[in-house]
Amino acid sequence: NKHEGDEKSVGSGFITATFGTGDEQKKVMLVTLPVYSEKAENEGEEKEKGKLHLWLTDNTHIVGIGPVSGRDEDVAASSLLYKGGGSGTDGKKEELIALYEKKGGEDESSLGMVPVRLTAQLQRVKDVLATWKKVDKQVSQLCSSSAAQVTSAETACTADKITAGLVGFLSGNFSEDTWRDEYLGVNATVKKGTKEGVAAGVAEKAGSSDGVTFRGAW
Repeated sequence: NKHEGDEKSVGSGFITATFGTGDEQKKVMLVTLPVYSEKAENEGEEKEKGKLHLWLTDNTHIVGIGPVSGRDEDVAASSLLYKGGGSGTDGKKEELIALYEKKGGEDESSLGMVPVRLTAQLQRVKDVLATWKKVDKQVSQLCSSSAAQVTSAETACTADKITAGLVGFLSGNFSEDTWRDEYLGVNATVKKGTKEGVAAGVAEKAGSSDGVTFRGAW
């Protein structure tokens, strides 16, 4: 989101966290950033307020988890706190907490700090991580054993190579003009026909068991 204004007055918060155990561990970063609407919600507003949102990234994928602050709150700074749940038998409770500062009016520098327990957002983080793992497994199966046998070791298609640095995966999740990213990142918008600047007969959309194929002029 591009926002022209006093960005320096808004501090984002971020932490690194590890989810899972053993070989299933996943290191990620959680970030809080303000999201600004393109226009003011109420007519006559002088200053646009930034709603604080939580984001998840593993330095390859990035997903918006959801809002943290209230609708009418203007956030000045934020930080995150995460406490792991331990082994699950030691009584320790897993928690994710956001702490943010509310901006005051013209005569007030700050309205104080607000703590928010992010229980639903924490569950959403776990759901996204489970989806990433599922899609990684799906993508890794695209490397058939026969393809690996006929390819040199340097260029062989292996499960770790095909998913390394893979930002998105557009497969069969297609609805109307939206091709959805299986990693829950940025979706693709498909345009076809002369209205979108593509000559009729040049743009082609063909469905298949693996998704949608697009072919242009070449």
